[in-house]
Amino acid sequence: MKNSEINFKITLDENHIPEKIEWQAEDSGEKELKECKSIMLSLWDKKERNTLRIDLWTKEMLIDEMKHFYYQSILTMGDAYERATSDKELADEIRNLGKKMGEKIRNELFK
Repeated sequence: MKNSEINFKITLDENHIPEKIEWQAEDSGEKELKECKSIMLSLWDKKERNTLRIDLWTKEMLIDEMKHFYYQSILTMGDAYERATSDKELADEIRNLGKKMGEKIRNELFK
């Protein structure tokens, strides 16, 4: 059996707002921490049968970047949902929601 770790290092300001988010995954082949502006982490609590979430973003993340981040996340959730459940119909609905969201974001940018 193999163990693998994914580590996050969050630097907070005096008000506990993230200033810097770094991550490193053992299996990525990279030894250095990589910087990112936002993370969304969902965990399934086996005992409570409930989802736990950690959503963090840095002060420097722009609203347009956040919108794009959510748009891409929803699209990839559709893909992951299909791989996990083989339910293509609902996966397509999730992806369609993402596509509609992307169109609205694009329209906002080019007004």
